[in-house]
Amino acid sequence: MSYANPIMTPSKDMTRLLEIMAALRSPGTGCPWDLEQSFRTIAAYTLEEAYEVADAIEHEDLEQLREELGDLLLQVVFHARMAEEQGAFDFGDVVETITEKLIRRHPHVFADADGRTAAAVKGMWERIKSEEKAAKAARKGQSAPTGALAGVPVALPALTRALKLQDKAGAVGFDWNDPRAVLAKIREEADEIEQALDQADPGVTAEVGDLLFAAVNLARHLKADPEVLLRATNQKFERRFAAIEQALAARGKKPEDADLAEMDALWNEAKATEKA
Repeated sequence: MSYANPIMTPSKDMTRLLEIMAALRSPGTGCPWDLEQSFRTIAAYTLEEAYEVADAIEHEDLEQLREELGDLLLQVVFHARMAEEQGAFDFGDVVETITEKLIRRHPHVFADADGRTAAAVKGMWERIKSEEKAAKAARKGQSAPTGALAGVPVALPALTRALKLQDKAGAVGFDWNDPRAVLAKIREEADEIEQALDQADPGVTAEVGDLLFAAVNLARHLKADPEVLLRATNQKFERRFAAIEQALAARGKKPEDADLAEMDALWNEAKATEKA
């Protein structure tokens, strides 16, 4: 008589997922690819899965979101399993750490602290985070970074990191108080790009970086997330270019068969149709 392996049965129990991950990482019987992985090699997949979660949210696809959240959860389990193999920590420690942090950072919910407004809660959250970083540095015998821009992870997407750096600089007064002033800065940066192009200056790309940084700042002053804005613009570009391809196909053409003037006219038609 044979019995089904219980690990092979899908389950809503978190324990089953941990068992599956342990089986995949078991030397000799596990998956050769999974066994070859390390924190460093898996990091790229972790980022990719986080972006796919964001993409599902952007498309308001809840079925896809459920799947992508599962993929992201797998990344957490994978990292925790590798840490457990090294005797560092396990998945339970990860859960305990985040629950402890949530309770500590929400004294207005789990203790008697005041602060029921969003602004008050944000200020409290930032203060507690700073205290946590100082305590963590002290445990390691280090001094916590004290600069106004400290604590912004280098690995963040460039747009998001620029936004956070600007937020921190603005918190200590290094900021404009009018989005029009930021717009003037954008024009200044664009003029510098034009000047660099006229002079065939190889440093023109640095000027483009300055322009992007200024554009992020304008989005921030308009209370918008530049990452979200650029995602929406990317989707708009894809949509309008698809309209160009469809219009050309109706004429028996492909994009490479058309000149720029024809495609530009079709772009304007697609744009006008969307606005209508």
